[in-house]
Amino acid sequence: MIGRFIAALRHSKLQFSIFIVVVLMFALFIIFNPVTFLSYSIYYAFMSTIPFIAILAISITPVIILGEIDLSFPSVIGISAFTYASVFTISGNVYLAFVGSLLAGAIAGLINGVFVVKARIPSLIITLGMGFFWRGLVYVLSGGKGLSLVETQGTVLYKILVGRIGEAVPAQAVWLAVVAIVFGVILKFHRFGTHILFTGDNIESARMMGINVSRVKMIVFIQLGIFSALVGIISSSEIVYVYPTSGSGYLLGVLAAVFLGGTSVFGGRGTIFGTLMGAIIIGSLEAGILSSGVSGFWVRLVYGIVIVLSLNIYAYLGRIGWLRS
Repeated sequence: MIGRFIAALRHSKLQFSIFIVVVLMFALFIIFNPVTFLSYSIYYAFMSTIPFIAILAISITPVIILGEIDLSFPSVIGISAFTYASVFTISGNVYLAFVGSLLAGAIAGLINGVFVVKARIPSLIITLGMGFFWRGLVYVLSGGKGLSLVETQGTVLYKILVGRIGEAVPAQAVWLAVVAIVFGVILKFHRFGTHILFTGDNIESARMMGINVSRVKMIVFIQLGIFSALVGIISSSEIVYVYPTSGSGYLLGVLAAVFLGGTSVFGGRGTIFGTLMGAIIIGSLEAGILSSGVSGFWVRLVYGIVIVLSLNIYAYLGRIGWLRS
């Protein structure tokens, strides 16, 4: 089975490259700190935290493949999490709160899509502005105060979102696996995934082929809003509290994971597997650095070095044609 997995990766040199990077990184972690990285507890911690950044990175990957960007998703996390807590506080119905939160995320994504597709405002500019708008709205509505989700702990939904399977696997890791598989299948095998890749590679050629470019972009922005809301719900449920700043720390890590995973900033190329590997690198690098005895002051510096080197390596491999599948 492992042999078939490696053989499949070899068909995509980009995915194989990023997989080897992850393997080598964890090998170094084990060498420098075998006590920590040969223990299940560290991987349990990773399964509790990495899914948040990974789900966001996976859902923004199609946006970047299209040649667009969305800088508002951290604030969408915030407004969606606040909606979840507020509706639950008012109604006492966790399922109504869940639906309301996803709806808030979908509306936020729809608004971004309308501005980009209909008003033709560059996605970088409009999503930056919408990010400020949603974050400001959270502060205005909340008065800068958080909301407790302690009373949701006894519900079935809470166990589905952040429960533990056999006290060994956090539910959010299962959510990540499902999201990764669904997105991977759609992008690689479904017609809609092909439309995303064609549109990102050459939008005019995509139109000539009969692809409804506007609809593709709208759907992609809406799904990012929905999954941002889902992450807002899950991450808030994990700590059973919603802060006005919820989601504010995800932007750089998520984008780094996407680009580290090989998605082209110019659009037209990217894989869900690569993004997942990038998220694992970003999500585990800090723990690996600190456990190796390096000062925490070096963490951001190492992040920068890893990302810049990786992007330069991808650029070089692309120029020599090595990354062509």
